[in-house]
Amino acid sequence: MNHVTSADGTPIAMHESGAGPTVIIVNGALSTARDAAEIARAFAEAGLRAITYDRRARGDSGDGAIAAPEREVEDLAAVISASAADAAVIGHSSGAVLALYAAGQGVPMSRLFLSEPPFRFGEDMPAADLEDRLQAAVDDGRPEEAVVLFQREAVGLPEPFIEQFRASPAFAQISPLGRSTIYDALVTRRASTPSAEMLGVRMPVTILCGVETMPILVTAASRLAEMMPDAEYLQVPESIGHRMDPEASARIVAARLVG
Repeated sequence: MNHVTSADGTPIAMHESGAGPTVIIVNGALSTARDAAEIARAFAEAGLRAITYDRRARGDSGDGAIAAPEREVEDLAAVISASAADAAVIGHSSGAVLALYAAGQGVPMSRLFLSEPPFRFGEDMPAADLEDRLQAAVDDGRPEEAVVLFQREAVGLPEPFIEQFRASPAFAQISPLGRSTIYDALVTRRASTPSAEMLGVRMPVTILCGVETMPILVTAASRLAEMMPDAEYLQVPESIGHRMDPEASARIVAARLVG
């Protein structure tokens, strides 16, 4: 593990595996670089150099005083700068939204892969005060409540699923990531509808979507593909339940980067 310093001085933890064309993996909500280890392994075995990193407020990375999407854009830019000038980026879920948002802000990347980005296009948005309530829960020392609130209102998970998850051992591992939910809520609200800059990015874009996933994600992916007519749209049958299948994802990415 290495650290790179973001523009505001925050340390961002990076992990590297494999050799070949560089791919930066941007995780989704409530996950760390460790959760992408299997994907990184599959990428390395496919002849790629995989870089995973802890988005700020997660894992071994630091955090700033005020949460803002701009800081996460700077983090990704710092990771790319420290990795390879011609790095490709693959983002999953809110990580895909962040990756396209960063590309629209001019962060250099050679190619962009977007896996099930949860764009809402301004429809059925979470309550306007969600980020404030998430912040309040964290400030009060209740990060676990921020996790539940995010799952309930930002993701829209059904209550029985949330209660089952709260009773599982995994909940204690996820709870420390409560602060990170503010960043995910902010970036997905800021980029709920892709801007002209996001839709007009110049690098090749591949949009990936599983077949057995949330209907809202299928709709979002297909709608984004319609708005980006030059983008490649691929269904990935192996990716089930809003998770990137490591081998299938590696095969797709390697075919476009390695040949």
